[in-house]
Amino acid sequence: MNKVTTVEKAMEGIKDSTTIMIGGFLGVGTPEEFINALVKKNVRNLTIIANDTAFPDKGIGKLVVNKQVKKIIVSHIGTNPETGRQMNSKEMEVELVPQGTLAERIRAGGAGLGGVLTPTGIGTVVAKGKQTLVIDEREYLLEKPLKADFALLKAYRADEKGNLVFRRSARNFNPLLATAADTVIAQVEQLVPTGNIDPDAVVVPGIFVDYIVQG
Repeated sequence: MNKVTTVEKAMEGIKDSTTIMIGGFLGVGTPEEFINALVKKNVRNLTIIANDTAFPDKGIGKLVVNKQVKKIIVSHIGTNPETGRQMNSKEMEVELVPQGTLAERIRAGGAGLGGVLTPTGIGTVVAKGKQTLVIDEREYLLEKPLKADFALLKAYRADEKGNLVFRRSARNFNPLLATAADTVIAQVEQLVPTGNIDPDAVVVPGIFVDYIVQG
């Protein structure tokens, strides 16, 4: 099956109130074409799961500035003042999650696990309202898994089957997200015929990827 398509076709299923995971770290490894398409579609009340909200004029920050996000689950927001403003004015719900915990919650969602146990956050505001367990005399938080309707990824290279290769730090959260969403769409810089990628270089196997857009 050839998974290569257009931005419009790949994203036509994204509607209001959709939950979307988006790759990237401060805009590095973020699928900017998909962000721009979401702004153009003007879908609203989105729940976004990502590492951060980048900057007001870059990456996920564009969705925040356009007030398309109802809730965002991220590890930090410090580089985007508009995120903080909307959080403080209660225009948008922000759930702050320690970065390692965020990664493990996504991993748990992709693996079908019921959650992860971590000592991170014990005795802080992070623990508010969460179940705790004591194991071998040490207290842990139960952090529940994260899943999404869509995952939007940015990869360096792909073939028509959807096998993905990433480049350096642009890899970041992208491979994790590919396992934890119902529909996975990848924006790629290079598209090559099937068989032209060394299997040892594949980070995300094509079985996880539904659509590919070259951009």
